[in-house]
Amino acid sequence: MGEAAVPMRPGRDWRSIVRKDVPAGLVNAVISVPDGLASAALAGVNPVYGLYTSVVAPIGGSLLVSTQLMQIATTSASALAAGQAIAAYPGAQRAEAMFLLVLMVGVFLALFGVLRLGRLSRFVSHSVMTGFLSGVAAVLVMDQLAPLVGYQPSGGNELVQLADLVAHVGRFDIATLLVGLGAIAILLGMRRTRFAAAASLVALVLPSLAVAVFGLGSVTLIDDVSPIPRGMPSPALPNLTLLGPQLVGAAAAVAVIIGIQGIGVSQGVRNPDGTPNDASKDLVAQGVANAASGLFSGIPAGGSVGQTALNVAVGARSRWAGVAGGVWMLAIVLIFPGLVGQVPMTVLAALMIMAGVGAIDMGELRSVWRTGIGALLPMVATFAATLVLPIPVAVGIGVVLTLLLFVVSSANDVSVRVLSREPDGRIHESDPPASLPSRATTVLEVYGSLFFAGARRFEEQLPDPAGAVQPAVVIRLRGRQRLGATLIEVLDIYSEAVERAGGRLYLAGLSEDAASQLQRSGKLDPDRRVDILRADDALGTSTARAVDMASAWLANQHRRNDP
Repeated sequence: MGEAAVPMRPGRDWRSIVRKDVPAGLVNAVISVPDGLASAALAGVNPVYGLYTSVVAPIGGSLLVSTQLMQIATTSASALAAGQAIAAYPGAQRAEAMFLLVLMVGVFLALFGVLRLGRLSRFVSHSVMTGFLSGVAAVLVMDQLAPLVGYQPSGGNELVQLADLVAHVGRFDIATLLVGLGAIAILLGMRRTRFAAAASLVALVLPSLAVAVFGLGSVTLIDDVSPIPRGMPSPALPNLTLLGPQLVGAAAAVAVIIGIQGIGVSQGVRNPDGTPNDASKDLVAQGVANAASGLFSGIPAGGSVGQTALNVAVGARSRWAGVAGGVWMLAIVLIFPGLVGQVPMTVLAALMIMAGVGAIDMGELRSVWRTGIGALLPMVATFAATLVLPIPVAVGIGVVLTLLLFVVSSANDVSVRVLSREPDGRIHESDPPASLPSRATTVLEVYGSLFFAGARRFEEQLPDPAGAVQPAVVIRLRGRQRLGATLIEVLDIYSEAVERAGGRLYLAGLSEDAASQLQRSGKLDPDRRVDILRADDALGTSTARAVDMASAWLANQHRRNDP
């Protein structure tokens, strides 16, 4: 059902936009000020770039998303990954490298969407994502401890830097630390009040005023690190000479991070007009948002869980809330650039630390922990990789680990059962015998995936035809649209073994595609005592037909042996 299918009187759309979406957009813009500044600082570039992102990304993305209430904003995970990706560039080139990276992220996301790759997110296990997101949150907290306390530690990764930080407590700037702790106290104090939505803004403004009023000169401000220019930059193509394999790989990794988080947001939010969400279309929208951000000197952006939840809570009704948020942010950038430069860096660090702590879901960690070793190991491995390796590498490890887990679990989940009919007509399941019985029909049901290792696991559980005399075997393959080469080879070898025992093999319930595959493979020749029975609309029909054929064949063999 499309948007046009929703009955609505002329003009009601615009009244709803003015009454609901424009005010919601203002709230989104106000909250995006601290989030955008903090994310850009986390990425290691001028904090104003986060504000530029908060102008163009919501406008460009909101016009295209299928999940209409999704807020496309700066996120800590993508900012941290982008910051690591450009860390090796000289300081003078870092900003240009960031803009080029963001443009490439947009290209990758759009490509993912066009290729309909949103569905591939189902192959990333929940345990891997839990470990990855928890690791990103932990790295975020450790990374922001330095600006919180006013001391810059040394070290190759966050763990080493944390150790160096702890070893030099005496070098902390007390004023910087107190201002940062004050911001954290405000965030904690307002968390459970009705003013919780404004907590980030209050925590940004009050400590900044305190630094100005009390003249705390040792506290580093945004202007001390990166002066804030007035207005919006003109769109410009980034410096393409900086493009290289490392930057392309990092852009792909950041795009994967944004895509997975965006799909999570898409799955959790319903459209007010009842139209369905399309994860692949949302990938394209986030791609356009990042491409626009790269052209307008911005940082990565994607579907934000927190800001989307806030957008819903404040009463937004359509995609125009996101567009309005970008317009409001444009007004803030044009009118108040000088005030933005007076925000202390320790306050931004406090905001990011609280965001990182809030992103660690202890309930999910406990749930995965209690699920078992199969879920615990990938979670711990991905978490550890995120702490000690660059985020793009950790993402790659998580994806590879997910695929390996899928293959291993699919193989281990294969089971073979013997079906037999009880006197009352019920079908009974039992474990398969080690060897096939002689002059009898054995009906086998197969559960699980039969691709690759699963086919070999299936082969191990098949009853051995050796030693049997004239066994008849029926294998049910209903519901399997395609047969892999390994499974066809396994069935071919088994049919030969059954033939050597003087028996016959029946493959029941095959789809047309599966039967065609067998014919094209040139294996399991019907002349070698193999019968292929195609599936019927009525469940059990082809199996019953196979059993009848096997019974008739056994009776015929009995008559031949005993004339």
